[in-house]
Amino acid sequence: MHTRTLGQGLQVSAIGLGAMGMSQSYGPNPGSREDMIGVLRGAVERGVTFIDTAEVYGPYVNEELVGEALEPIRDQVVIATKFGWNIVDGTMQGTDSRPEQIRRVADASLTRLRTDVIDLFYQHRVDPAIPIEDVAGAVAELVQAGKVRHFGLSEAGAATIRRAHAVHPVTAVQSEYSLWTRDPEPEVLPTLAELGIGFVPFSPLGKGFLTGTVDTSTTFTEGDIRARVPRFTTENLAANQAVVEHVRELATSKGASPGQIALAWLLAQRPWIVPIPGTRRIERVEENAAATAVALSADEVADLDTLTQRIPIAGNRYNEAGMAMVGL
Repeated sequence: MHTRTLGQGLQVSAIGLGAMGMSQSYGPNPGSREDMIGVLRGAVERGVTFIDTAEVYGPYVNEELVGEALEPIRDQVVIATKFGWNIVDGTMQGTDSRPEQIRRVADASLTRLRTDVIDLFYQHRVDPAIPIEDVAGAVAELVQAGKVRHFGLSEAGAATIRRAHAVHPVTAVQSEYSLWTRDPEPEVLPTLAELGIGFVPFSPLGKGFLTGTVDTSTTFTEGDIRARVPRFTTENLAANQAVVEHVRELATSKGASPGQIALAWLLAQRPWIVPIPGTRRIERVEENAAATAVALSADEVADLDTLTQRIPIAGNRYNEAGMAMVGL
């Protein structure tokens, strides 16, 4: 596995692993806890050493899973987790990035992750009630105390990124980015290039759509977030199918999978972009990791760059409430 460098010199595997789906959001997990520990450790054995979790995944149980799995190999991995929610009786009750809350979350996450330092600590969503300067200052104190190594932001807009970075250097920004979600391109990516900040795309495979395994015949199980995402209605899936068919044709010509093409395209965008596809299966970890060996020509990249101009995407990537929290 190749490595890439995010901001502030943080070196990570070129492909990471998002652990969220092991605990929530994609319906019941067909595997056991022991199975998921095996997937996490197996990913590290295969060179995927950048692992992403968050307190709110579960809540809490995903961090506990990641902590148990990675404790014996802690020195081999970079662990990212997140703060920023008010969690009451296991339910999110809006954002909360007050400095005292950030400190509480850090201590609790350290315990669940079975570690003495968080490698990358993201604000999960921008809190409109708390100045971003106060958030950055609180994380800076945690860095000074040795509890956190690096500061990150998730789904933040360019102006917020600049304000935060002026207080404490931002190492990475995490947002949804893929062949069918291009929102970061106009403002966020140029800002990161200017400031020397890395970018970590989540849902780089379009919540499974870009793997070619989701179509209008797909039935989403109870608890699968895609059942509530406008982009995944039957009508919109039908309209969007032409995108994945184009990707599939290129994949076939190169002896690759559609998902590998989608990841290779992301890797070709900037040398400081590190996608974190999620999976619950070790064979998918292997497939995703192998995307680093898929070479796209300049013409192929250019063709994919303009794909959604030729085939506009139908449907928002979140429901109305989710879209309201993006790009603040």
